[in-house]
Amino acid sequence: MKILKLIGVLIDYPQDALWEHRQELLDAADHPALRRARRERLRAFIDRLLDSDPMTAQSAWLALFDRGRNMSLLLFEHIHGESRDRGQAMVDLMAAYERNGFELSSRELPDYLPLLLEYLSHRPVTEVHEWLHHIHHILGLLAARAAERESPYSLLFQLLVELSEGKLDLEVLRRHASQEPRDDTVEAMDRIWEEEAVRFSAEAPDENSSCSTSAATRRGATR
Repeated sequence: MKILKLIGVLIDYPQDALWEHRQELLDAADHPALRRARRERLRAFIDRLLDSDPMTAQSAWLALFDRGRNMSLLLFEHIHGESRDRGQAMVDLMAAYERNGFELSSRELPDYLPLLLEYLSHRPVTEVHEWLHHIHHILGLLAARAAERESPYSLLFQLLVELSEGKLDLEVLRRHASQEPRDDTVEAMDRIWEEEAVRFSAEAPDENSSCSTSAATRRGATR
């Protein structure tokens, strides 16, 4: 499903090179897996993104995805948090990638959503549906949280939920999201850094921890 590759590219950190491929992106959005109205909205998203200045778009991306954990694109952070189960899940996912000839660079984390979508874009439809169904509740929450923050990125998560053949009651999820404490404020981020400082003061950080590395560095600098 090549549409997953497109959505993954659009969710990922918007590197400068993206602005050189407007027509390719627009053409890819005209995909039969999406309803016509959804294709039009996706094309509008692409135009809006590429009509903006790259630095403005990059700043908006960082403000949404790289501040706090509620909008993290690291899927296992939502499933396992900082528990030891997350490390094993990483190992299992890496093994699945390797079995199917999908290679990662040493700087990439396997549960990064755009990376998973790139992988799934080359896999059989049944496997795609199984994976998307498995994570559709996370995708729904990300869609609702993005919508609550009035971000156009909400559309991309909604599309993934629909491709998973799952149901998304955005208004119910938005009400839930509106009651969550914001974790992207300066105060909230200061608390997170203080907690991490205490947690890691007695031992080296877990190699799977993502707290000290920005998403732009994790993924954007490697592709």
